Amino acid sequence: MNVRPFAAVRPTPEAASLVAAVPYDVVDTAEARALAAGNPFSFLHVSRPEIDMPDGTDCSSPEAYVQAKKALDGLRAGGTLVQDVAPAFYAYRQVMGDHAQTGIVATFDTQDYLAGILKQHEKTRKDKEDDRTRHIETLHAHTGPAFLTYKDDAEIDAIVAAACADAPLYDFTAPDGIRHTVWTIPADRNDALAAAFARIPVAYIADGHHRSAAASRYARERDFAGESRWFLAVAFPASQLKILPYNRLVADLNGLDSDALLAKAREAFTVTDASDGAPATGRHARMFLAGRWYDLAWDVPAGTDVVSSLDVSVLQDRFLAPVLGIDDPRTSPRISFMGGVRGLDELKGRVENGRDAVAFSMYPVTVGEMMDIADAGAIMPPKSTWFEPKLRSGLFVHVVD
Repeated sequence: MNVRPFAAVRPTPEAASLVAAVPYDVVDTAEARALAAGNPFSFLHVSRPEIDMPDGTDCSSPEAYVQAKKALDGLRAGGTLVQDVAPAFYAYRQVMGDHAQTGIVATFDTQDYLAGILKQHEKTRKDKEDDRTRHIETLHAHTGPAFLTYKDDAEIDAIVAAACADAPLYDFTAPDGIRHTVWTIPADRNDALAAAFARIPVAYIADGHHRSAAASRYARERDFAGESRWFLAVAFPASQLKILPYNRLVADLNGLDSDALLAKAREAFTVTDASDGAPATGRHARMFLAGRWYDLAWDVPAGTDVVSSLDVSVLQDRFLAPVLGIDDPRTSPRISFMGGVRGLDELKGRVENGRDAVAFSMYPVTVGEMMDIADAGAIMPPKSTWFEPKLRSGLFVHVVD
């Protein structure tokens, strides 16, 4: 696997906490506008440029990309973002509660992506690929890192640990309580770090499939020349990652009443009353229906393939499709998804306030399952994994040709 240090465009230490922003794809326009209110340095002005345009502006319109470039150029011209003189690797640690993860910030090879060395577990949508590609083309930059993982390596761990013993470049706690700390890897360790990654046979895209695909399209269009060949990512050892559940909500009961739906559930699963919405283990899900939680349990026959064995697959195949009529969760407007970071009260509240008719709380997929599926060349069902904490955008920008 090829990695390179890069000459980052990044905030001054004094501005880092003001610039750093949640990824573009975890907030809608209204949420982004609220988060950036009163903060002209927020990177949301770059990643969600429609917040500075008239209400109703299409975030994928040509004008929006031009506005994004204007915002990025403004942060650079004003000295909030500065260009590193020398290429560097960085260590980036995130702490959320009692969970910590430390990754390497680098540029990765789009040819490794195209060769399958950077493995995928999700399908991408053309419209989202088009959006990210146009964003790169207009800004001549990768503005949001992909999130990669690899099987733990002792040499990389040692290099990171030594760097993290030094004074940090950035160290701040974001409004959501997540602490972000960044160190520069000493330049005399660059070759050793690149060589250690070169011995790692594969890595896995945990989050950022569309960013990775768009970067590869951009590189191909430019014959992989210069910086266009490389894209921005942060790679974490697998043992440090935390996957939260990705829960499901359905807007209606497909013509059934709650008693009839519960009877259908009893045909598909072993159903018992539950005191709360948190399944204690896999092969269980919790259903919130008509003001009550129910536990849904099942067995998986021996020999079932890894994708069909996933809890989200079983729920989809045994219940969401045949009973609730959600034939394609990628396209059905009747199903929505909620990352586990939002909590069970919000999931339940969506049903209690009438916005949805039934909710399903899932047990999280494991990192091992994700890797097994990617190694098999298979694809996970949509909205299977929610990695948390999320990488902040704006701390690193990779300028391309």
